[in-house]
Amino acid sequence: MGNDVKTVLIADDEIRMRRVIADYLAAKGYKTVEAANGSEAVLMCRRMPIDLVLLDVMMPQMDGFEACRIIREHSAVPIIMLTARGEENDELQGFSLGADEYIAKPFSLRILAARIEAVLRRGEAPSPGGAIRAADDLRVDTVAREVTVAGAPIELTYTEFELLVFLMQNAGIALSRDRILDSVWRYDYYGDARTVDTHIKKLRQKLGDCGNYIKTIRGIGYKFDTEK
Repeated sequence: MGNDVKTVLIADDEIRMRRVIADYLAAKGYKTVEAANGSEAVLMCRRMPIDLVLLDVMMPQMDGFEACRIIREHSAVPIIMLTARGEENDELQGFSLGADEYIAKPFSLRILAARIEAVLRRGEAPSPGGAIRAADDLRVDTVAREVTVAGAPIELTYTEFELLVFLMQNAGIALSRDRILDSVWRYDYYGDARTVDTHIKKLRQKLGDCGNYIKTIRGIGYKFDTEK
């Protein structure tokens, strides 16, 4: 990570869990701050620069889902949800609220660190090709990491941005869900391929009419195509 030390917010009501994660990440060169519930996590995201949030689902006062929803109203900071529930619907709900990743407890600290690094890399590495233009209204600047529709800025999460860029770079090509997972998530992802569907749905909503450029290819996956 060089001299650019990243700050990770660990939001979990179990102090022992927070300390174990914090000690491990500190040894990896991260700075960590802690929150004991969702309300604290939301406030800390507003008051200080945070590079990534580890957000436990089951917390008092405000659960992780609600905290994720509120954070997403004002920030595109990467969010990794942590849960002991392991329910598929919970995972899809987390993604629908804007989470970038979802890890079920118990988990390996090495795997957690690897996923943190992978998520941060998505946001740091500019995609090749400079500015990409598709149709008159949609513009994606892969250097500034900005998306506009009809000149209006669109706020995307890191994963949503990478997903859009990948689809546009492969315009006209039918892409399977597995290929999208491999290329956008950039490591062996063990979740359900429907994760892609959830992100596509959110991406279409944010892009408005330009969301229609993302076509569903039945039985395969998706294709970016500006043809009517």
